[in-house]
This record gives sequence, structure tokens and C-alpha cells, in this order.
Amino acid sequence: MHKLVMGLMIIIKIIIGIFLLGFLNGCVQNAALLGPMYTFGSSGSLYQTGLSYSSTQAISSLTGRSTEENIKMIFKPKKQYSDLQKLVKKQIETTRKRLKLSNQ
Repeated sequence: MHKLVMGLMIIIKIIIGIFLLGFLNGCVQNAALLGPMYTFGSSGSLYQTGLSYSSTQAISSLTGRSTEENIKMIFKPKKQYSDLQKLVKKQIETTRKRLKLSNQ
């Protein structure tokens, strides 16, 4: 009997998840609510849900960017040249300029 109830609860969670996914499809403005809704669905803790939502809002207000934009910035490769690379690049540019002047 216990396994039947657990199986039924899992099916109900899946149905609710599919319904919410279809209902919120395309709602980009409410995307900040999806994380806390998932947290509440998986843990059942209202405190943890509130903490998740408030931390998302705090990060967005401090940085001025959404969580997704912050994650993209973290993983975006940065173009930082070392001193050697800067020197080599400068020498290549001056050599190209000299070659163009000598060809004229």
C-alpha cells in the first residue's frame, strides 16, 4: 500500500510539473519564479523557497543583471593579453606599417 501511495505522489508531481511547464511557457518575466517553485516542489520547505527567491532578487538588484546574465559573464572567455603578447602584437603592427611604407 505504501509503494502505491508513493507511486501516486510521483505521478501527481509529474502531472503538476507538466502543467506548470505548459502554463509558464514563454513567460520570460516570471523566469525568476521557476527556481523557487522547483525548490518548493522538491523540498517542500517554504523557508528554503523564500531564501532562494530573495537571494535571486538581491543578486539582480546588486548587479543589475539577471542570474542567467551573471552566469554567462562568468563562463565567457576573457581576452587578457600578457605583457609578452602585447609586445609581440605591437611589433607585428609596426612591422606591417614599415612594409606598407616601403612598398609605396
